[in-house]
Amino acid sequence: MTVEGVGLHTGAPARVRFHLEEGPVRFRVGRVEIPARASRVVETTRATVLGGEGVRLATVEHLLAALFLRGIWTGLVIEVEGPELPILDGSAAEWLAVLEGLTPAPLPAARVPERIRVGDASSTVMAEPAEGFSVTVSIFFKHPRIGYQSFESPPRALREVADARTFGFAHEAEALRAQGLIQGASLRSVLVYGERAPLNPPRGVDEPVRHKALDFLGDLYLAGRPPLGRFVVHRGAHRWHVELARRLEAVWQS
Repeated sequence: MTVEGVGLHTGAPARVRFHLEEGPVRFRVGRVEIPARASRVVETTRATVLGGEGVRLATVEHLLAALFLRGIWTGLVIEVEGPELPILDGSAAEWLAVLEGLTPAPLPAARVPERIRVGDASSTVMAEPAEGFSVTVSIFFKHPRIGYQSFESPPRALREVADARTFGFAHEAEALRAQGLIQGASLRSVLVYGERAPLNPPRGVDEPVRHKALDFLGDLYLAGRPPLGRFVVHRGAHRWHVELARRLEAVWQS
């Protein structure tokens, strides 16, 4: 299976192939293998970036979210040509479609050992012990078409997050491009909000919060095990998602 496209931030072409191989899920870039682990995250600015041995691989979170939803936790090598995974349509839907051909490869679930809270004044992520898995994600943006939104699973199906695209604001685009970001963005891959309304049709009014939930699942995947716990995310950010995953990884992999 081969997937091709361009990176959201670099705009560079990328090619991804999937190989069934024993061992943990990991990325292969040239001769370097990078496990899908929070301890291998080297940057969280606008995306989650893995690295090691002089190699960096950006924007891994959407594919990792698809692996989470598909239940694939082992036995897969993801070979990547390029510095960043392709953005495709900006969601996890196309990744999930590719992965449907693979048999789920579960690991025993791991329990959140105690209440953990990370964050700052504007963004918080919390996990606490529970018998099953649940997640509540909320956001707030001062935009007339977003405002406060929340997503909770259960009762909603977790897969409802799969088609939610990356979103952004038209007034930020020039500054982000000047920083070397969003070089590969388009109205196909990004839901863009103008001053009053989206510039392209949203996939439901709550697409922004569903995408934030998608990002969280992708980052949480980096803890390395299917989680049992209650997770609450308010105005989440990759930095804090990954910090939580790093703490869980340290306990679950010890």
